[in-house]
Amino acid sequence: PIHASDEDARAALRAEAVGFVFQNFQLMPAMSALDNVALPLELRGKPGGDAARALLERVGLGQRLRHLPRQLSGGEQQRVAIARAFVAQPRILFADEPTGNLDRRTGLAIEDLLFEIDAARRTTVVIVTHDERLAARCDRQLRLDAGRLLP
Repeated sequence: PIHASDEDARAALRAEAVGFVFQNFQLMPAMSALDNVALPLELRGKPGGDAARALLERVGLGQRLRHLPRQLSGGEQQRVAIARAFVAQPRILFADEPTGNLDRRTGLAIEDLLFEIDAARRTTVVIVTHDERLAARCDRQLRLDAGRLLP
């Protein structure tokens, strides 16, 4: 059985060291882009506004800080999600089909952005994807078939 203290420790580790970029963005619909990105820091009791603003500017959304997710395109929402994932400077970031819901051109721009921020922040990024071209951009590839790691 899992003890509450074990789960609390795992939750603390995830909050401190892990970031996530979800395929369907998982943005808070009633919060602005700025507030969505600042949220991980604010949940830790740290001010998040300056770091969030800087990352949103870096991803090209400096003029969209106060927009709600429904006021943003899919590509803009994904850039907000990427900024949110990187704002707390995680050691490892998991990205689940980060371009799966985007058109090809927007997807390529999101890929470039993900790799650019990764290089600047020196984060370990784990990407789950069916996109062979995206997988080819990664330093290492592991392939699964029916839940089994292929040799």
